[in-house]
Amino acid sequence: MVEQYKTTDEGKQNRHYSVSEIMKYVIVAVIVIYVAFLLNFSSGSSKSFEEVKKPVEAAINTKKLQDAGIQGLKRFYSLNAADYEGVLFYNSKFNLSAAEVLLIKVKEEDQIHQVVEAIEKKIESRKNDFEGYAPQEVKYLDAAQISVRGKFIFLSVGEQADKYKEIFSKSL
Repeated sequence: MVEQYKTTDEGKQNRHYSVSEIMKYVIVAVIVIYVAFLLNFSSGSSKSFEEVKKPVEAAINTKKLQDAGIQGLKRFYSLNAADYEGVLFYNSKFNLSAAEVLLIKVKEEDQIHQVVEAIEKKIESRKNDFEGYAPQEVKYLDAAQISVRGKFIFLSVGEQADKYKEIFSKSL
């Protein structure tokens, strides 16, 4: 009878051991899925600048936004377009609007910080410009859509900021 009791204890231990082994595999699987999700979400794209630019540019409302080009990048952001793999910059045709779309693909990942810093500086400057007389534009600037995915940096400000960001994300 004592032996039978030990067998039951061993059986329980084995069952407990099985559950712990299964839990280890479940935890490892969850971690792997989580890491894969993070890599996919934060990674860039192997697509060229032109492949990402095309759908974004096609969606831009040219009745409200104009191509500011590389001169606009220098004027508004103090960035030199020649330093980057590609630049798309549209800003508002109207002085009383903060609307714009900016897409940059950097050549080197260490350029990302410089570009994001320039974007944040411009957003703060524009908030100061519009504060007091264009509160809706300040709201758009507060809700600016900034996304860094791999070597791509994207900014959209205005009524359609969410739409443009979604198109950018899908283009990757």
